[in-house]
Amino acid sequence: MKRYAVATLTALLSFGSFAADDTQCYAEKYDAYIDASLQWYADLTELTAEKYPDLEDVSEWFLQGRKNHFELNRTAVHYYLTNEPQKIATEQPVESWLSLEQSEVKTLTERNDNLGEVARTTYQDRQAKPHAKNYELRSAFADLLSHPTEIQPLLNKYNQSIEQIQSKTCNK
Repeated sequence: MKRYAVATLTALLSFGSFAADDTQCYAEKYDAYIDASLQWYADLTELTAEKYPDLEDVSEWFLQGRKNHFELNRTAVHYYLTNEPQKIATEQPVESWLSLEQSEVKTLTERNDNLGEVARTTYQDRQAKPHAKNYELRSAFADLLSHPTEIQPLLNKYNQSIEQIQSKTCNK
């Protein structure tokens, strides 16, 4: 009987550490996705500011908004992986793991922890008046995307990063 209890306890402990390892693997995979996405936006805004110097200020504003958005997603995924793993669709491509509606972000703002803090920042961004040159920035992005030779190296870099991230497997 003792051997059975010890074997059962050992199996349960192994499963617990396996689940923790799995959570860590998913967190690292999502972190890599966030980092690649932030790098893409940093590269895009840098190229935009180089080509359109009068849009440097709005490019920085846009990049900060993207950083706030992605840091909310990073923080939420870390929280949910540990506390509510059913909210993270790890069977999907990594960019589709988390879906937060604006109403959910607003609810998160009421929390008194780091997740609430980053949710408040993102929520305030989304409620704020757009930058005066937002339309010009979007037009510049469209122009860059319509001239693939200028932006293709950045797209290739991002796509390669995402392919590498997607190829990482975590046990379930």
